[in-house]
Amino acid sequence: MVGLGRQALSDHIPGILGCEGAQLIAVCDDNPEVVRVQQDRLQVPGYSDADSMFAAEQLDFVVVCVPHDVGRSVIASAAKHGVHVLKEKPFATSLAEAQELTALVEEAGIHLMVTLQRRFNPIYTSFIQLADQIGTPFVVNAAYTLHTADPSEGWRGQTAKAGGGCVIDMGYHIIDMLLWYFGLPDRLVADMSVTARPDRDYDAEDTALIHFNYDSGLYGSLLISRFIGPKSEQIRLVGSNGIVQLERGKIQRLTNRGEVAESLSRDQAWPSAAVSQVNHFCRVIDGRRPNLSGPRENIRHLSFIQGCYESARTRRSVNPKELV
Repeated sequence: MVGLGRQALSDHIPGILGCEGAQLIAVCDDNPEVVRVQQDRLQVPGYSDADSMFAAEQLDFVVVCVPHDVGRSVIASAAKHGVHVLKEKPFATSLAEAQELTALVEEAGIHLMVTLQRRFNPIYTSFIQLADQIGTPFVVNAAYTLHTADPSEGWRGQTAKAGGGCVIDMGYHIIDMLLWYFGLPDRLVADMSVTARPDRDYDAEDTALIHFNYDSGLYGSLLISRFIGPKSEQIRLVGSNGIVQLERGKIQRLTNRGEVAESLSRDQAWPSAAVSQVNHFCRVIDGRRPNLSGPRENIRHLSFIQGCYESARTRRSVNPKELV
């Protein structure tokens, strides 16, 4: 495990410990005090440098959960030592970096999978089946919002370290779902703000509104915000013969009048999604499962994200397919 922040301690390490196919061998963080505490707690060797850990330990794979601007160097070090990588989203901080990392990973012959837990949740995998039952879809509205009191706090408020704000960070998950369900759009227009807290100094967007459409006729909008509470997540697809509405932990098929035709909900024990993800990656390494979110798949994500930033900067429509 490289990076011992909140995400690692609350999700990834419990996921490894709960996985029957993996064993925690070592931990690494650039803060020596954090390393000392966690190596004592977990009873494994600790390192303050990833390259030293790769050289000293016989590792099959590494979970990388570091600030976005550090990810590239850790992946490069893992590739040099032939260690497979499970990378906390985003894959990269830019489209150009994503393309460079894809070439690096493929040349090294290692597997890299980006952590996109919703792909292992039956609520989200049911969406496509229900969408087939609502006739011709023509509009989709999506939103992913949460409240961060101070958007300037930590490295996530600085574009130089994070690569951007809510779009590339928390928004990566819902962008993944839109690309999974509908593919890369043919056009998008984005507006963004860094003004939710005018009394704070930050340049990574706190809120973004993105309009997108496809040559097929499907069009929609996506709201992402790390300032607008409460925490919520929704995709609503409207078709000629019904509606599919997806929320965190629940999916429904509705009539066009809004009446419930069928509903599916899921209660899961923590940390079920993290365990499923690690188990799947173990099987990817063994050749028993396909890599659902490998480097080439994630180039599309960075194309969408870069298209958003270019549209917001130029105030023009962008075709993300032309950026690849």
